[in-house]
Amino acid sequence: MKLPLYKIAAVVFVILLLASMIEVGIAMERGKQEGRELQGWQLKWVNAAIGEGVYPPRTESGWIDVSPSDDLPEVSGVMTGVWFRTSLPPLGSNSAALLNKVYGSDIRAYVDDTLVYDSNGRGSRGGGKLLIPLTAPQVGKELYIYSGGTGSRLGLEGEIKVGSYAKLLNVYLKENLLDLMIGGSLIFMAVVLGVCSVFLKRELFVNGILLMLIMLSSGVLMIYYSPYLEIVMENKSRWLELLFDAALFTLLPAFTYFFEKLFGSGLFKAVARLRKLQIGYSLFCVGLSVLNIALSYRLDVLYRIFTVDVVGILMIIQFLLLLGLAIRYSLRGNVEAIIFTTGFALFALASLSELSLYYMSGEKYQLYWWKWGIVGFLVSLIVIVGRRFARNHEQVVEYSKELEKFNNDLQRSEKMEIISELAASVAHEVRNPLQVTRGFLQIIGGAQGSKEREYLQLAISELDRASHIINDFLTFAKPAMDKVECLDVGEELRHVAGILLPLAQLQGSRIEIHTETGLYVKFNSSKFKQALINIIKNGIEALQDNGLVTITAQKSGAYVIISVRDTGEGMTASEIARLGEPYYSNKTKGTGLGLMVTFRLIEAMKGTIEFQSTKGKGTEARVKLPAVKP
Repeated sequence: MKLPLYKIAAVVFVILLLASMIEVGIAMERGKQEGRELQGWQLKWVNAAIGEGVYPPRTESGWIDVSPSDDLPEVSGVMTGVWFRTSLPPLGSNSAALLNKVYGSDIRAYVDDTLVYDSNGRGSRGGGKLLIPLTAPQVGKELYIYSGGTGSRLGLEGEIKVGSYAKLLNVYLKENLLDLMIGGSLIFMAVVLGVCSVFLKRELFVNGILLMLIMLSSGVLMIYYSPYLEIVMENKSRWLELLFDAALFTLLPAFTYFFEKLFGSGLFKAVARLRKLQIGYSLFCVGLSVLNIALSYRLDVLYRIFTVDVVGILMIIQFLLLLGLAIRYSLRGNVEAIIFTTGFALFALASLSELSLYYMSGEKYQLYWWKWGIVGFLVSLIVIVGRRFARNHEQVVEYSKELEKFNNDLQRSEKMEIISELAASVAHEVRNPLQVTRGFLQIIGGAQGSKEREYLQLAISELDRASHIINDFLTFAKPAMDKVECLDVGEELRHVAGILLPLAQLQGSRIEIHTETGLYVKFNSSKFKQALINIIKNGIEALQDNGLVTITAQKSGAYVIISVRDTGEGMTASEIARLGEPYYSNKTKGTGLGLMVTFRLIEAMKGTIEFQSTKGKGTEARVKLPAVKP
């Protein structure tokens, strides 16, 4: 059986995620052994507005000793930059310094007076790793690092390692590979899901496209936050920032709309109103971005307020509202809401905690755990959409079976209608000549010898058999009951069993009856007996020596269920499917009219008949008739 594409994508995503986590774990373990950690350095606050951030300061005044374990120092007064310096140990010809976290938009590094790195104003305001290539310094040379900008956080945080450029680059890349792997996996799954969604019906198509947008946007956000880009692109360009904003403005309304499609608009249509607000605000931010570009980014400060501060507040409102509604639906027993709540709780709690810490720390807190929250949440969304895909497939299969059954019933009904009309016309035309012929044969037989009388008796017997067949035709063609009465099912079944008991004994078999008391149905007594005799007689004729026919009757809801089970040779599924067809019979001399008439009689009284059989073990016929009160 082929797996759906969304399942294949989910498996690939999990494999990639596990592989990347193992790889990162190995890289981090190796990273502890790579390079040489510098034990401490000095810092000096400067005012870049008067040119103090251009070259490394040579005066000894103002330097403060710090260590890797110290917290990031607060910006001092009106200072807009900070210098760090440390003495470099002897290094090889191809060396580098790996800085754990560097804050500031303007980052530069010098070995003595030689510039070895310049961020060109594209440093990381939120703090990021930095790998600085070094020339082969002689003993006593110093490394100067400048951090400047308008942010509230400037400087170095954490350790500095120096060593082989190739080894430190390998460590740097692998330690930051996880973000890239997760983001790439999400983008891959989004593409697969988008392709799959094209072939789905409208409801599932909308859910699939929304989930695709959520996963695609989340993948872009994770890749943007990855320090991997710092090395690959040296610095993040403006178009990457715009791509990040576009992903964020797509993610928020798509996520809200996805929730709305799953669980509805919520109390007072709060979810629908939030979705409209987010779409409007996203369009506003896009327009503001276009205007900022047209004005050569002179609206950066205003743009940051709307796209960072206001968006953060909207995210907190969104998370609280949707999480509250999801918990409410979960308490009502909605399975999908429980799955959603579990995944969303991981994401919302991680995001709310980090957003709160971010704003309470004056935007100093480094966001990290949100990416793991969103991975857990996306897994829950995949499970929900997968359940809906599976449910849709099951419905299609069920509808196909129902359609096939309907077509079979329709064909059967059309066949029965044609045969009914044919049987009625033939039976009426043939019955009278047969009766006349029988009468004359009886008269002639009285005047003949013994041998001639034997032949005439055989002729009369065959005429009686033909008359019986014609009566079956008439019953099939006109199953309407002459007189419908309230019948005691148990009494009628005992009467039928008494009639057929000699036939069973001739074959060395038995008949057992087990019926509840007080079972009544509306039926014509003779037609009821005729229908049951046909069923039980077929069961007896299928028996071998010491066989058994068990007749049971019981009430089930508003119906009486009559079961006739034999221990005969049984039938295959294809043989059961043909029961009731005209002229189909397993017996050598059978015409198939008996069961055809039985089907017709039971259907005329709003009942049903079903057969279950196993080859070599026997057959059970279940007749279901509406129960009545006496």
